[in-house]
Amino acid sequence: MFKMRLFQFQCLLVAGVWLGGAVSAQGQALPPEVMRALQQAQLPPTALHVVVAPAAGGPARLSHRADLSVNPASLMKLVTTSAAFELLGPAHVWRTTLWADGPIVNGALRGHLYVQGQGDPKLVVERLWLLLRRLKALGIDRIEGDLVLDRSAFEVEANDPAQFDGEPHRPYNVSPDALVVNFKSVLLHFVPDARAGVARVHAEPPLAGVRVPEVIPLQKGPCTDYRSALKADFSDPARFVFQGTFPSECGERIWPVAYADPPSHAARAIEGVWRAIGGQLVGRVREGRIPAEARTLIYTESPTLAELTRDINKFSNNLMADQVFLTLSQQALGVGRFEASREIVQQWWHQRIREPGLVVDNGSGLSRHGRMTAQGLNLMLQRAWTSAYMSELMASMPVTGQDGTLRRSKAQASAHLKTGSLRNVLAVAGYVDGPVGQRWVLVAIIEHPQAQSGRAVLDALVDWSAQLTHQP
Repeated sequence: MFKMRLFQFQCLLVAGVWLGGAVSAQGQALPPEVMRALQQAQLPPTALHVVVAPAAGGPARLSHRADLSVNPASLMKLVTTSAAFELLGPAHVWRTTLWADGPIVNGALRGHLYVQGQGDPKLVVERLWLLLRRLKALGIDRIEGDLVLDRSAFEVEANDPAQFDGEPHRPYNVSPDALVVNFKSVLLHFVPDARAGVARVHAEPPLAGVRVPEVIPLQKGPCTDYRSALKADFSDPARFVFQGTFPSECGERIWPVAYADPPSHAARAIEGVWRAIGGQLVGRVREGRIPAEARTLIYTESPTLAELTRDINKFSNNLMADQVFLTLSQQALGVGRFEASREIVQQWWHQRIREPGLVVDNGSGLSRHGRMTAQGLNLMLQRAWTSAYMSELMASMPVTGQDGTLRRSKAQASAHLKTGSLRNVLAVAGYVDGPVGQRWVLVAIIEHPQAQSGRAVLDALVDWSAQLTHQP
């Protein structure tokens, strides 16, 4: 009899959750519009973990399953960048330095050229080109020794780029490195030439020893899925293959592709750009350390951490986030390691936030193991609101319906929100503008096998939060 009544009670409770509003552990019901969105998405209220609270601090106006530890996906980037603002400072920059161990005689460096990476998250091809142009301006046209890459600032184990989701050529799967050039990726430019009946192909950066077709056949027709139409094969690191055609109505297109042999990308890119600007290399490209007798020639500095954080959070750049993450231990201990950076971030969290539930795997959130609570992230964002770096952090987040990963958001309210998305996770977190100048912290995480159907749920929460006033 007791078991029967317990079963009946559980059925009534479930019915009440769906029909009368989901009641959280704090006794607060989810808003009706959020409940409707959950029902339309066929998601149970138990899939949602949410906090809405005043940005300046104070108790939550809505808290539902907020103390349960869940996978935050890319919301972990907010933790990484917030810790970096405090521990490194918003003005922190990364240097990539060129060294030499021989004299310059008649346009030739009679010795080796060393390229020392320090973890620059954004050493793109344009900056590499300028750096090597400056090298030529020193009177060096020919390197008679070797081109030596020093990437000892980070100690990172080799990673299979296909391990996470079987997509090795997606740039978001690229692993960090002390010397990363152009995100270890190649930008393939396709420009239709109707008169010649071909699409002209150009690769940036040029990779030494890699063949890329100069043209591919042009096919008349609409631009639907040009990448599939190309029938590309990037498996051979020495040769890009296109067995298909390029649709004529696509116009110019740029396809970023992670290089098939990531460890060799920097070497091929640096040599490729050096030769493209007319430089000569007699020796070979290899890895090594800078010797004591080497002298500094020139260096390039990255944009500041504050500027780079906009790329990290607005466009959810995994590689850049992990570069910043490893820099935390590199600056503290002399070498960047994942384990050491995890300890640094966990300690920072414990001292500043004092909320259990955080499990840090990496800096990007591209992980099945990272965990945190919605309440913990809420407390971090409330603390950030009163910090010296508040403006930098908020400005780094996408704006609803305008840019970054929120460009296609259908929320009507104005908000700065970081997004998160994995196979079973969909999330947003950040600051929502209220009706008369208030700002609210919103943290909402959906963890469920059908989480990707819940975008309207998150939009409903954004719009509901924007209508709140400080008076309950």
